[in-house]
Amino acid sequence: MSFRGEAMCKAVEVPLFWLGALTAAWLSVCSVYRLLSGFKVWVLGNGRLISPNKLGKWAVVTGATDGIGKAYAEELARRGFAIVLISRSQEKLDDVSKAIASKCGVETKTIAADFSGIDIYAKIEEGLAGLEIGMLVNNVGTSYSYPEFFLNVPNLDTFIDTMININITSVCQMTRLVLPQMVERKKGAILNISSASGMYPVPLLTVYSASKAFVDFFSRGLQAEYKSKGIIIQSVLPFFVATKLSKIRRPTLDRPSPARYVAAELNTVGLQTQTNGYLPHAIMGWVTTALLPAKMLNSYVMGMGLSQRARYLKKQKQG
Repeated sequence: MSFRGEAMCKAVEVPLFWLGALTAAWLSVCSVYRLLSGFKVWVLGNGRLISPNKLGKWAVVTGATDGIGKAYAEELARRGFAIVLISRSQEKLDDVSKAIASKCGVETKTIAADFSGIDIYAKIEEGLAGLEIGMLVNNVGTSYSYPEFFLNVPNLDTFIDTMININITSVCQMTRLVLPQMVERKKGAILNISSASGMYPVPLLTVYSASKAFVDFFSRGLQAEYKSKGIIIQSVLPFFVATKLSKIRRPTLDRPSPARYVAAELNTVGLQTQTNGYLPHAIMGWVTTALLPAKMLNSYVMGMGLSQRARYLKKQKQG
């Protein structure tokens, strides 16, 4: 090596050393911070926040007669909240309402409303009048019957309207009804149930995936707007949970029962603005968004959708 080359190496040696040292130190600090944050969220939790004494007497849950919504209603009642159940079927509402009142000894109220329409919110506003609402769980949602190409979705025009009304409009309108009194009292929590499908595009469930991405962005934007007012607004993005909507019957570790999922998720309220709600789901979320290249993930999800679509169509053809 020439004298000039040696001189150049020595000139950059010290800066490169310090650059490497600072990078290693930064990565170490970030790793420790993430470990401590994970310990706080998934081990210690924040479950004591979720109580009527700290937030307000009533909790409102939409889509409250099945699956995750019903589990939220039951768990919040167990924690002492009076419960407003909002769903389409009055018969199912009455059954869930009686079961919760009997088991938990709390007040309940029901409002029958079909969120596929947009003329229901005056009725809901009237039903909520005068209640001190500490929590709102925007859970009501709908999805595809089976994965399908956009232009091949049956009754596409109606499908689009229904998906937007149930998955998007309901979140905005229910928040409009409940948020003002929370701001006035400077306390309250709104949980908007999005989906892991809103974390990245899901081909063949494109409208559903996009609607859940809206819920996620809407929630995070509102949290930035109203955090200083004492309001918690959280985006909840579960992966598969064993519900009627997901068509999964038997719970597993990575596909928990609604009750198990909700108990875990409520411990993250006030700690995470955007949460997968359940440790195995958080790990899955990290793998799919931080480790896998977007192109590879998109290809995998497309292949999985095509496979599910083929099985469904074959079953329909066989009668």
